[in-house]
Amino acid sequence: MEMTQQEFKYFQQFLVQACGIVLSDSKQYLVRNRLFGLLPRFGLSSFADLIVVLQSESHASSKIKVAVIEAMTTNETFWFRDESHFAELAGAVLPSLAVKRSTIKIWSAACSSGQEPYSISMCVDDMIKNQGKSLSVSIVGTDISETVLRQARQGVYSAAALSRGIDVMRQKRFFVPIDEGFRVKPEISARVRFQQFNLLKPFSVLGRFDVIFCRNVLIYFSDAMKQDILTRMSQAIEPGGFLFLSSSEVLPASVSGFETVRGERGRYYRKIG
Repeated sequence: MEMTQQEFKYFQQFLVQACGIVLSDSKQYLVRNRLFGLLPRFGLSSFADLIVVLQSESHASSKIKVAVIEAMTTNETFWFRDESHFAELAGAVLPSLAVKRSTIKIWSAACSSGQEPYSISMCVDDMIKNQGKSLSVSIVGTDISETVLRQARQGVYSAAALSRGIDVMRQKRFFVPIDEGFRVKPEISARVRFQQFNLLKPFSVLGRFDVIFCRNVLIYFSDAMKQDILTRMSQAIEPGGFLFLSSSEVLPASVSGFETVRGERGRYYRKIG
């Protein structure tokens, strides 16, 4: 079944308004392939039928809107992605914050199935063991997809999933083998909670943070939306707190209030104050 240009334009606009995802005109085949599987799932016979339901205000419409967003959300992730950031977190950022804070709050934005927030918690464990003193850290991982968050909350991963960033030493230290694969140990998962959240919504419901990881997600937004998200993140970071973007991203000059930190292993940003 083909998707008409008019139908594709509707889905483009729907995704921008619903979750900020911007798709170029070259992505029509991607939208068609990802949404085609929703038709039989919801008893629909065409993309036109899907659009009609999305435009309605029925209970079915709410469920299908979520399904469309989840179908179009990329959930590519792995453990300790861009490991230099985690080395800086454990070796520089957490020790500097621990001197000034009794509790450190960290937000992992667009955390997918949980690998990033759990990797952060493992870094906390490394720092505690290296420094020989306790540290209170709370980590919230958010994602727009409730489906991936269910897996994140379970904290259970296959051997194939662990192979993407977890070496033998970390596997033995941080995971327990079970019939379904490997479960994150309680001392790691206890620091982490997960919450469904759309980055287009106000951040005030999440609170304020000492560290924010916002990596490999801004590439899906328009420049104006990136500016808006980063500006609001700057307001959600405590003075002296830190922001990590992906290694390929640079904080726009138009987002004020940060200084660039060029650590021994990677670049990140510090909130001035």
